[in-house]
Amino acid sequence: MTSAANDIPSDFDFLAGEWDVANRWRTDFLDATSPWEEFPAVSRASRHFGGGASVDEIEFPTKGFAGLTLRLYDPERAQWSLYWSSSRTSTLFPPVVGRFTAGRGEFHGDDTHANRPIRARFIWSSITPTTAHWEQAFSADGEKTWVTNWTMHLTRRP
Repeated sequence: MTSAANDIPSDFDFLAGEWDVANRWRTDFLDATSPWEEFPAVSRASRHFGGGASVDEIEFPTKGFAGLTLRLYDPERAQWSLYWSSSRTSTLFPPVVGRFTAGRGEFHGDDTHANRPIRARFIWSSITPTTAHWEQAFSADGEKTWVTNWTMHLTRRP
C-alpha cells in the first residue's frame, strides 16, 4: 500500500500502538527438532517520517531484556530495511531487507548465529486491525532449508 501524497507505503502503519505479544522460540535456533519455549512481551510502536520509518520497543519481562526495531523505507529501491537491537548487546544487527506483497511482508539478510554464517528471514502476515503475526527463520545452507525459530502473535491492547 502506498500513500499518494509522497509514495511512501503505509506497510507498517498497522503496527503503531501497544500490543501484547505471545512469543515462541526454539531452544536452539538452528535445530528444527529443539523444543519451543513460550513467553510474553509488550510492544510499543510508532510511525515516523510520514510512514517512511517505524520504531518499536518490545519488553520481555520474564526474559529480563528488551529489543528495539527500526524500519526504514528506501523509495528508490521500493523496499524496507529492518534493523534489530537487543538490550543485551546494544548493537544493531545487520538488516533484513524486503517488501510487502498482497499484505505479506518478507525480508532477508545475512547474519551470524552461534559463530555460523546464516541467512535470516522475517515474515509479517495475518495482519488485521487487532492482530498480526511475525516469524523468524534461519538458513545455514544457503536457503535450501529454513528453521523457523521464533514466532510472535500480536494482539492490540485496547
